[in-house]
Amino acid sequence: MKKMFFLYNAHAGKGQICGKLNSIIDMFTKSGYLVTAYPTQCALDGYDKVCGADGLYDIIVCSGGDGTLNEVISAIMTHRSKKPPVGYIPAGSTNDFAATLGISRNMQRAAGQIAKGVPFACDIGRMNGRHFNYVTAFGLFTDVSYKTPQNMKNMLGHQAYLFESLKSFSKIKGYRLKIYCNDMEISGSYIYGMVSNSFSVGGMKGIAGRDVLLDDGLFEVTLVKEPVTPHELQQVVAGIFSKSQNSPMVERFRTSRIVVESEESVAWTVDGENADEHQRVEISVVKSAVEIVVDSSQLERISSK
Repeated sequence: MKKMFFLYNAHAGKGQICGKLNSIIDMFTKSGYLVTAYPTQCALDGYDKVCGADGLYDIIVCSGGDGTLNEVISAIMTHRSKKPPVGYIPAGSTNDFAATLGISRNMQRAAGQIAKGVPFACDIGRMNGRHFNYVTAFGLFTDVSYKTPQNMKNMLGHQAYLFESLKSFSKIKGYRLKIYCNDMEISGSYIYGMVSNSFSVGGMKGIAGRDVLLDDGLFEVTLVKEPVTPHELQQVVAGIFSKSQNSPMVERFRTSRIVVESEESVAWTVDGENADEHQRVEISVVKSAVEIVVDSSQLERISSK
């Protein structure tokens, strides 16, 4: 039998996985896997366990939020032997990357996609030596995108972000940055920056632009200039979240490497988790670095091949 290491965060998504463990493990067993299941005990526990499993398993499956998946993929990037494919059963509140990959939010269906799916070699990001699955970011909307209630997103679309942003308008802080990439240098004051490889971030689809491919060796960059009036702030939000996405306040481009330098320390996030403060950040793409199991019907949508 093929060997599977199945890690799960029992607290993610209000503990939904706990009531479904038996049926999920039974499905994997019937598909020919000898399953070793492990409930993570604390932050970075999943990372440590996957690092210690180098060469021992044919596939690593995890269930949790974006942070749990980040731990697993980051650990696999350290493996010296052949990197096993990753299966993902989303259980978090946002699950941006799972939605991008076409992974079902229904846990049993997601397990079925793993049992019958195919490996897809996905690009992975690296930020100052730390790996990320789909996004690293700084600034205002780093908080807004994750704190805006999901029911507001569902009802109001990008206007929900506008409302949340307007509440924080007096707290907006711009960062003086120098940005180097694609043989060009950009400088200015920015309230938000994002380097991503996803159709959605913070639960909003299309935020990174269109024609996103997950294995083309390029990540999408979004930079938001500092507004000085409420009207300019409205232009910012419209430029990010509206369908047209046209705004003089938002810059977009693609790159395989980018360096961001700031006059003061700037707090960054990686896959929605804290990534400390930095004055210099170097971000690069590791092309086709990790195989993630997806439904074969999704390949044409997410792949450049």
